[in-house]
Amino acid sequence: MKEADIRKSAQQNNSELLGSSLQIVKVEDRQVRNTFIKLPWFLYRNDPMWVPPLLLERRMHLSSKNPYFEHATCCFWVAYRDGNPVGRISAQVDQMHLERYMDATGFFGMLEAEDNIETFQALLNTAESWLRSKKMVCSKGPFNLSINQECGLLVAGFDTPPSMMMGHALPYYAEHIEQCGYSKEKDLLAYMLEGDFEPKAARRAIMKRAKGCIQTRSFRKKHFQEDLNIIFSIFNDAWSDNWGFVPFTQKELEQLGNDLKFLINDEFVSIAEVDGEPAAFIVALPNLNEVIHDCNGKLLPFGWLRILWRLKVRYPESIRIILLGVLKKYQNSLFGAALAYTVIDDVKKAVVKRGIKKVEMSWILEDNIAMRNIIINDGGREYKTFRIYSKNL
Repeated sequence: MKEADIRKSAQQNNSELLGSSLQIVKVEDRQVRNTFIKLPWFLYRNDPMWVPPLLLERRMHLSSKNPYFEHATCCFWVAYRDGNPVGRISAQVDQMHLERYMDATGFFGMLEAEDNIETFQALLNTAESWLRSKKMVCSKGPFNLSINQECGLLVAGFDTPPSMMMGHALPYYAEHIEQCGYSKEKDLLAYMLEGDFEPKAARRAIMKRAKGCIQTRSFRKKHFQEDLNIIFSIFNDAWSDNWGFVPFTQKELEQLGNDLKFLINDEFVSIAEVDGEPAAFIVALPNLNEVIHDCNGKLLPFGWLRILWRLKVRYPESIRIILLGVLKKYQNSLFGAALAYTVIDDVKKAVVKRGIKKVEMSWILEDNIAMRNIIINDGGREYKTFRIYSKNL
């Protein structure tokens, strides 16, 4: 966007002048929305670990067609310094969260900014004022845009690129957010395992005891919607007591399935049954960030060909386990552990067959000790930490 266009757009929007050079502009037209989406290209231009997202996907994420907006109200702003974009933020109120928790909590997200405390203060103050106008008494974040999407601020693990659907940040973000009165609410952990990890003796013993009681099968693309519904039925039960949990709506489920359909390999999805009842599942996807890292966010003119070739011919060397769930009635038991181990083992076999070198499991709540122990027992190491912050308004 040209500087003259930025200035014109800023003048046409309702904005608050802060000092002599910093201006916060509400996103209300296409030009400012494009600036909002493209701002990370400027901020991360010298960070070799950052992976540019696909612009098309980012536009769809913020589009009114995103079913998240059917139960959430959001507002977006861009910070300009001397006419140049230097920061952005969103604020959102999720009606499903309020109905479930009745805690008058709103959220901030999509936060990116230059290394300047004034910019962080201006952005966060703007989001907080908007949340107060919606009668919220607490602000939590970052959520981009909900807990079922990308969330948490990277506070450890800056030396490696993010996996697909996981965030990245610059090291100064955490300090500036804390300087603005925010404190840690919860940490979300990412673990890395070797693709050919060997199960420990205790793990093998647990699985052996449950053998015969558990049957597994891979995902069936010919019955895509049926199996997707099974997976999220287990998910909504398994995760229902987790911190911050909000269930997927049917439309969100359908959109997620459509978005990820071309990435799903049947062998990387396993569903476990007990007496014919679906009881556990695991979903792993090839790490799309390996494929798109040099596309600079663009599919044209040749980006889409590069992506297809890399997925079909030169398969990514890493995958991310994005979802794993065990029905609540089996949790906190050896049989529940056996269910988790069994679906993990199914994916491991596919990983070895494909020659996958790295497996990321993320994200895991810091207080989910049972799952963390399962991962650690398989040789997983904690390699990234994402933090959720909160502040009373």
